[in-house]
Amino acid sequence: MSKKASIGQVFKTIILPRKKLLILGLFLIVISRLASLVLPGASKYLMDDVIVNKDFEMLKMLIAIVVSAIVVQAITSFALTRLLSVEAQHLIAQLRVKVQKKIIQLPINFFDNNQSGALVSRIMSDVEGVRNLVGTGLVQLFGGILTAIISLVLLIRISPMMTLYVLVPVIIFGVISLKAFSYIRPIFRTRGKINAEVTGRLTETLNGIRVIKGFNAEEQEIKTFELGALRLYENVKKSLTSTALVTSSATFLLGLATAGIMGIGGYMIMHDDLTIGDFLSFTLFLGFMIAPIVQMSNIGSQLTEAFAGLDRTEEIMEMDTEDELGERRIELNDIKGDIRFDHVSFAYEEDKNVIKDVSFDAPRGSVTALVGTSGSGKSTIAGLVASFIQPASGQVMIDETDLSTVTLNSYRKQLGVVLQDDFLFEGTIRENILFPRPDSSESELINAVKAAHVDEFTDRFEEGMDTIIGERGVKLSGGQRQRIAIARAILADPKILILDEATSNLDTESESYIQESLKVLMKGRTTFVIAHRLSTIKQADQILVIEGGQIAEYGTHDELIAKEGRYYQLYTYQAKI
Repeated sequence: MSKKASIGQVFKTIILPRKKLLILGLFLIVISRLASLVLPGASKYLMDDVIVNKDFEMLKMLIAIVVSAIVVQAITSFALTRLLSVEAQHLIAQLRVKVQKKIIQLPINFFDNNQSGALVSRIMSDVEGVRNLVGTGLVQLFGGILTAIISLVLLIRISPMMTLYVLVPVIIFGVISLKAFSYIRPIFRTRGKINAEVTGRLTETLNGIRVIKGFNAEEQEIKTFELGALRLYENVKKSLTSTALVTSSATFLLGLATAGIMGIGGYMIMHDDLTIGDFLSFTLFLGFMIAPIVQMSNIGSQLTEAFAGLDRTEEIMEMDTEDELGERRIELNDIKGDIRFDHVSFAYEEDKNVIKDVSFDAPRGSVTALVGTSGSGKSTIAGLVASFIQPASGQVMIDETDLSTVTLNSYRKQLGVVLQDDFLFEGTIRENILFPRPDSSESELINAVKAAHVDEFTDRFEEGMDTIIGERGVKLSGGQRQRIAIARAILADPKILILDEATSNLDTESESYIQESLKVLMKGRTTFVIAHRLSTIKQADQILVIEGGQIAEYGTHDELIAKEGRYYQLYTYQAKI
């Protein structure tokens, strides 16, 4: 159930902070609309006084007044667009930053359940409609209402009877518009959702183009995107149909009003109850009253779209960030690195624990290896250490403090991770290594590069460390990407280190280099190593064999080999192959 952005919320968060600018905008539009009424007012004097009396002096004065009014309109129109449209774009930029900041602070499971492309759409597209709230749209709405009211008063002064006749179709049109816009708003909300889904799938398609081409699945992806594009089309068709109903209603009803005015006005002129000048003024003022009403139907559609986008933005802004999910108030700025699992259980789905009553100690500076078959729970334990996920029961302790009470900023700035498929950003090798500490000195960077043996391949590149690596490091080999990830972790200088299959993508020569650099990296740090290649963890202080979410065995390599249990089976099996 989507949360609706209320008028009060919008007024408080968007309108009120810009009240001075909007008041100035309203003042300008009042001046502009009053100036626009000069022409129909002058037409009466032109027909009834100037032409009848052949008064050239009055003609000059009328032309001067009309030209002055046109100049005022032009200046105020430019000022309105310059002030409000620019501020609207500024607001869009601010909201995008605000939504991105919120999304990036949400828990890991939010990202597991949402496509990255869909989230890009939420950040970039959903907020665009607010330009109609702060931009010329909202001010034009008020300006249109003002013009319609002033024109109505002037129409009543000229002929109450003709004005009454006009008001009946205008009121009917207003009722139809209100009904239409209440129907359109959910359509716009759904459009945002569909657009996000289509964008998300398209992003995945482009990111996975090698897999798609490798399996000759182009036609399949084309069909999937086509179905999404058609869903979007059907949604747009609904909103266009509703908008067309409003527009055609306006054309029909206001056309009837115009035809009636011709008949009533002609009859009154023939009976000398109305002058030709009054009739001309009436028809012109009528246009000034009707035009804003028709325009308001378009503005109403724009505002409806804006509120639909704000509804979806509000959904995001109401979510709890990682820090808000618990009572995270403790700052640990000097972590020693003692980790303890105290009867920890965790489930991705209710009542389906993937970690079951796990307890162990990882003292500061120790290396704890997690081994076991795929799906046994190794990565989940690492995720709990990184505080990406929270225990369903039990506690993960850091220096005798419940990790769920520690602020993530103070904890994670002392945490380093090297993943099996570590993510590299579009840019240079230098930028990727500097990512955790962009203010590092050149000597610190060079030390990290040498420790991870990154220089072994960068020295062969023409641009060296400034080589562009492509999206996700696509121009590098798996081993090269992994060494950059390790150099990044070395530069971060964390107290707690998580290595998830950190040597899995390395050839034999690279692995021997990396094993040495990892020893340097792990020294004095509490390290958790997840490894399928058991030869890489012989020197671990303790090895936890995870089976079915529980610790089946634990001990050093030699102790577990001597037991001839599950670890012995895994190790001897790998040794054979």
